Amino acid sequence: MKIKGQIICSRRDFVTEHFGAGGWEKVLAALPEPDREPLRGTILATAWFPFDLGKRLDKAIVDVLGNGSSAVFEELGAKSAQKNLSGVHKTFLTPGDPQAFMNKAATIYRYYYDTGRREYQQTGPSSGFITTFEAETFSLPDCLTVVGWYKEALRMCGAREVAVTEEECRANDGACCRYRFEWKM
Repeated sequence: MKIKGQIICSRRDFVTEHFGAGGWEKVLAALPEPDREPLRGTILATAWFPFDLGKRLDKAIVDVLGNGSSAVFEELGAKSAQKNLSGVHKTFLTPGDPQAFMNKAATIYRYYYDTGRREYQQTGPSSGFITTFEAETFSLPDCLTVVGWYKEALRMCGAREVAVTEEECRANDGACCRYRFEWKM
């Protein structure tokens, strides 16, 4: 499975914004040399990278900067949504209509991942489930990034008090990754 360079860029930008350029260098130093090379210099947002490289990068961020906690990835996801949805992917937003935005989950997924699929099922006027199926690889930090990204995107569409419950996760031996979203307008 591969991920878009935009995911790698979001992680680099988050690290340098919160921990400085030295933080990024510390994260890179924690990686094996073959992993460091593609992460130095210019990272093209449109390029594809192996998911496993992203997974090792996530682990390095947790180990070096997160004091062993992957909770930092929800904040990373929110910052990524702010950046991406204010720029190149602004057309995904549906201001005033979070449900319309959530209905684009399948399309959004294909912009960032090359394997698997994501579905959205509305369960009420201000609630629904996002489920990711058939992703070849998965990780807890990636799931937290998805949660943070969607929470922030919903806020950008006008939702308030966004709550997410992860009901099933492949990183915890689930058959899929399934998140229940609820919000107020």
